[in-house]
Amino acid sequence: MAALDATDFTALRHRMIEADLRGRGISDPRVLMAMAEVPREEFVPEALRDEAYDDRALPIGFHQTISQPFTVAFMLEALGLRSGDQVLEIGTGSGYAAAVMSQLVTTVHTVERIPELAQSAQRRLQRLGYRNVHVHVGDGSLGLAEYGPFDVIVVTAAAEVLPPEFAKQLADGGRMVLPLGDSYSQSLYRFTKDGERLVSEDLGGFMFVPLIGRHGRVR
Repeated sequence: MAALDATDFTALRHRMIEADLRGRGISDPRVLMAMAEVPREEFVPEALRDEAYDDRALPIGFHQTISQPFTVAFMLEALGLRSGDQVLEIGTGSGYAAAVMSQLVTTVHTVERIPELAQSAQRRLQRLGYRNVHVHVGDGSLGLAEYGPFDVIVVTAAAEVLPPEFAKQLADGGRMVLPLGDSYSQSLYRFTKDGERLVSEDLGGFMFVPLIGRHGRVR
């Protein structure tokens, strides 16, 4: 079978937007626009490029995955991203979600604990022109206090309890989404900061890799 070309990927991206996102209830026009702009095939391993627009997670090495497109869009829609937002992402992975968010906000700071993934994501984001994304290597469960407070925090790995640093680094009125639970049962939560209080909403069941670090699972 011949390798897919740019025209093929554009058609697959359009089908993903219509069938897997809009067709499953994603309605935020800015999120749909951003998902349509970012070439997901550039963020998956070469051997999996033809599967880039399947609505499922794909392995990217080091026991990590790129989240399925619907999950990315669902999380970003839940955050209500605004053009002036400063975002903290925990779990860079391949850099795909950061690239999508970069189309919608002022700045994205993203933390990855695996140096090899962080370095490859940084090179990829620079090559593709996403200049407002800054990749950091570190323990994501600690957040990134030196760059906070953040209007938005998005966590792409599941913690059993909410890491305390995230609440501290979220600006008043800020929004945060993260999965909470163990390896068998997780729910995605949205938190909104109201003064010293966090208002939580359960957005339903999802499955993510575990959050590793001081305030997550320790290896």
